Amino acid sequence: MRARSRTSRRVVVLAAAVSLGAGLLAGCADDGDDNASGDPSASSGGGGGKGQTTISLGLFGTQGFKQAGLYTEYEKLHPEIKIQENVVERNENYYPALLNHLTTNAGLMDVQAIEVGNIAEIVATQADKFVDIGKAEGVVKSNWLDWKWAQSTTKDGKTIALGTDVGPTGICYRKDLFQAAGLPTDREQVSQLWAGDWKKVISVGERYKSKAPSGTYFMDSPGGLFNSIMGSEEQKYYDKDGEVIYKSNPKVRAAFDIAGEAAQKGLVQPVTQFQTGWDQSIANNKFAAVTCPPWMLGYLKDKSKPEAVGKWDVAQAPKAGNWGGTFLGVPKASKHVKEAEALVTWLTQPAQLAKLFAVQGSVPSTPAAYTLPQVTAGKNDMTGDAPIGQIFTQAAKNIPVQPIGPKDQIIQQGMTDNGVFLVTKGKSIQEAWDNATKTIDNNLDK
Repeated sequence: MRARSRTSRRVVVLAAAVSLGAGLLAGCADDGDDNASGDPSASSGGGGGKGQTTISLGLFGTQGFKQAGLYTEYEKLHPEIKIQENVVERNENYYPALLNHLTTNAGLMDVQAIEVGNIAEIVATQADKFVDIGKAEGVVKSNWLDWKWAQSTTKDGKTIALGTDVGPTGICYRKDLFQAAGLPTDREQVSQLWAGDWKKVISVGERYKSKAPSGTYFMDSPGGLFNSIMGSEEQKYYDKDGEVIYKSNPKVRAAFDIAGEAAQKGLVQPVTQFQTGWDQSIANNKFAAVTCPPWMLGYLKDKSKPEAVGKWDVAQAPKAGNWGGTFLGVPKASKHVKEAEALVTWLTQPAQLAKLFAVQGSVPSTPAAYTLPQVTAGKNDMTGDAPIGQIFTQAAKNIPVQPIGPKDQIIQQGMTDNGVFLVTKGKSIQEAWDNATKTIDNNLDK
């Protein structure tokens, strides 16, 4: 998700060598899964009945196309087409299966989503398995933010996927829980609580904990806090030359220590994002704040009970950063390449991405969408009258330049799930760090 007329900042992404880009890890929640097994190979597309052609999409999380009514709209425009999506909740479960299907050239959907944390690896190692959708009818390169387009483009100019959203990060918070804990609820005042320094989140969390409503935590998870801090830094796990620097970059350890301290002090839930316990904590109002790219609003909406509608608001994060963003590509193995190209082209047009933003809060990859009323006047059920279009587009203007490498997701997951999360289970921050780095090094050697 993103916004801005055209920021002067650029984001660098490493796809084997170096192409421009930005982004972070994402995940997304269940889209109302047509494939309960979560296996992207469970449906390959085919006849939709009555002469229809079924176009299958392999997705991770809440992409929101269905919720925004885009499938229904497209099917009305093209009655010969039936759309079927197959959803896996967590990208780290979706992506290995996608790699396997690409390697074996079997079991692929007509359209496959690719998360920004994986796009560099796909561009570097699997580009020959995708059609050059940049040449598809109706695709205009200038529609996209230049760095977003470059993220999915090979060194020789082949564009394997079209960007849907970017993830400028704010902090979503429950106004009722903040009020009960004696904290301000006005978004400008909340933003000032931690302006300029992620460490201030700890002190705000301690204030919350001292008067917290029974059974609640300040933030949703240590991993979410860590990811958002890293998304606001100039460098993360790779340098501009493609070298792995996650252990030598002091910003990584600093982010780990902040998230670890939050865990030690009981300010964050002892859960992992996008898993069952985390989902249940949303439904049961167990935390007061969550680091929040726009797509996170889709999770909150999907997992919350009806009474939570309108009780959230969005403040600026301590420092602007990006977390997430998705692409849609068409494998050459698709049974319906031309139809799939046409669907992807239509779904990623500014008009459709603006509609997606209006329902899911996903900031479009296409700047032309930022002037459309669905974005400029954008609101979300969960955040009531909060002008989320303005809030997230403002955040997007200051997203830093950041190299992204082919194993970013492996490193990030190691830091969160195999690292800082362990502090919630009694490990010291150093023990958690040692476990994370050992796990990551082992995985990078595979």
